Amino acid sequence: MATGIINPKFLDQVFAQELSNSYLNAKPCKYLVMEDFFTEETANTLFENFPPIQDLNVKRKSLNEEKSEDYHFDRWHPTFSLVRDAIGSSEWGEQLCRITGIEDLHTTKDALGSGVHQGKNGSYVDVHIDVNMNPKLGLWRRINLLVYLNKNWLPEYGGDLELWNKDMTECVVKIPPTFNTAVIFYTDDNSPHGYKKINIPDGESRKSFYTYYYTKPTEGITYRDSKFVSRPEDNAARKIATGVKEILKINGKKLLKILGIKNLDFQDKNK
Repeated sequence: MATGIINPKFLDQVFAQELSNSYLNAKPCKYLVMEDFFTEETANTLFENFPPIQDLNVKRKSLNEEKSEDYHFDRWHPTFSLVRDAIGSSEWGEQLCRITGIEDLHTTKDALGSGVHQGKNGSYVDVHIDVNMNPKLGLWRRINLLVYLNKNWLPEYGGDLELWNKDMTECVVKIPPTFNTAVIFYTDDNSPHGYKKINIPDGESRKSFYTYYYTKPTEGITYRDSKFVSRPEDNAARKIATGVKEILKINGKKLLKILGIKNLDFQDKNK
């Protein structure tokens, strides 16, 4: 049940209409910011027991990103599992359907279901378009939910979630990753997003809880890999390097799949 975990106002069916209006009319993509998303007790417990960054199993360090992540809930404080169950519950799922207008939204319990992200000083994720499916389960990825768990986060730390227009000519929205702030957004080719390199004191980190929601794919929906895209201010060398890397990654994975050497890896994802 979501009751007791999610702030009751975000479960109210009447309030769902107001939330839906904000979501559907947002630019540059359909998105919604919800402050104080979890109950105060839940948010504080998650913050106080957030797993140390060195304990997170997946380390991502490349030209376009530097962060850590994990989804092994059995190794963490029990509240993390309770939260995963709450935001995967039918109660919240039905409310999310009311807000987004998408029917039959649900999440999964693998790496492309729920987990945590964390970044130390210097962490960043360049702007990207998310992978559009959970290839192992054959599900169409529709909605991202990110809940930030950073107390006393200062503007000079950076790390705002950037939402860009499809043409990558303008960063339309910046959302600070402040404590207990949730963001949902429709994930497709129209929602490039990422965050710039953070500058934080020792002992701080950029923390978030993620969940991705799916439906069965409709006719014509096929797998499309994640893709990093360059900001206008990136220098020419970086733009070229990013473009070449993405072409090699996507075509290389296609070739391996054709040869039967490697299935599309559900860990190859960007947030």
